[in-house]
Amino acid sequence: MLTLIKNGEVYSPDFIGKKDILVVDRKIGFIQERIDVPTDFVHIHVVDATGKIVVPGFIDAHVHITGGGGEGSYRTRTPELQLTDATLAGVTTIIGVIGTDGTTRTMTNLIAKARALEEEGITCYVQTGSYQVPVKTLMDKIEDDIILVDKIIGVGEIAISDHRSSQPTVEELAKIASAARIGGMLSGKAGIVNIHVGDSYEHLRLIEEVIKTTEIPIQQFYPTHINRNPHLFEAAVEYAKIGGYIDFTTSSIPNKENDWNIKSSKGLRRLLDDGIDIEQITFTSDAQGSLPKFDEQGNFTGLGIGKVSSLFEEVRDAILIEGISPAVAFKVITQNPASILKLEQKGTIAAGKDADLVILNKEDLTIDNVFAMGRMMVENGEAIVKGTFE
Repeated sequence: MLTLIKNGEVYSPDFIGKKDILVVDRKIGFIQERIDVPTDFVHIHVVDATGKIVVPGFIDAHVHITGGGGEGSYRTRTPELQLTDATLAGVTTIIGVIGTDGTTRTMTNLIAKARALEEEGITCYVQTGSYQVPVKTLMDKIEDDIILVDKIIGVGEIAISDHRSSQPTVEELAKIASAARIGGMLSGKAGIVNIHVGDSYEHLRLIEEVIKTTEIPIQQFYPTHINRNPHLFEAAVEYAKIGGYIDFTTSSIPNKENDWNIKSSKGLRRLLDDGIDIEQITFTSDAQGSLPKFDEQGNFTGLGIGKVSSLFEEVRDAILIEGISPAVAFKVITQNPASILKLEQKGTIAAGKDADLVILNKEDLTIDNVFAMGRMMVENGEAIVKGTFE
């Protein structure tokens, strides 16, 4: 199948001007100033992107695809992700994680859901494990999971600085990182360790101690939720200054009275003003994860749920409200996660890459069309491909 997207203003995510893009089956075939539709040839589906912006399909690197939570007992287990939750939000690649509940949410279920989402049309990988240490893997070891299972690209989310974590030691975290690193090296994968960082004033200390006391590089860790409160955010700024990756969570609720999470778009503005390299920063949604509220004694008081739609909403606010350049802002959900996670076919618009594309209305940056692996999933803002049970 051939699809020709004409006259779009293309952000690859760097701005490369007005281009025509020819999609050949699942890949981007050609990007040129002008591509004419030949006569007496096979049918080519032409999409007019005049006055619109074309960007890479969004990558959401932290999604509870099988559901999450349960901090308020069984009835608060959150539902699994549906296909159009992702596609209507422009997300074409997802990394699935488990989270708090490593007992009733299992690795077998996680991998099965990832494969189901791929059958329905988007790309999905997973991390092995959950909050708990020792890590609950699919097979015997972290290395085995990463090396032998195509869908598993790293470890996580391992919880630190949180009353729900297993309170891992520096030595335990170092061994996890080492196993992930070896597994990644031997399989050509990222082998990243995705770290859930909680409310504690311990902040990122465990990671920092591993870096100080071992040969493991700081880039082996991928801490998330760094905007969950002001004091963690300040610690994350210092962590970024020594070269660490940091990930904002775009789904958020206040955890206690007068203590709001740092809005991702505003946090991005602050980091850029502080001179942090944009390539160290990503946004993820924490979609389908529970957003529990606890009082100062750690008692459960309420619950929200993460939404994939929050991912691009925050990037959009970064551009329209915070005044950040689109070429910079788009990177936190395209090129940067693709680079950190070694997803070489994702995150940029270039010949030979996967044809994951989002077409935006230029005036208000609303999503018009979404292509995943060359297949149109959303047209004129409406889902034209739905999940099996939607």
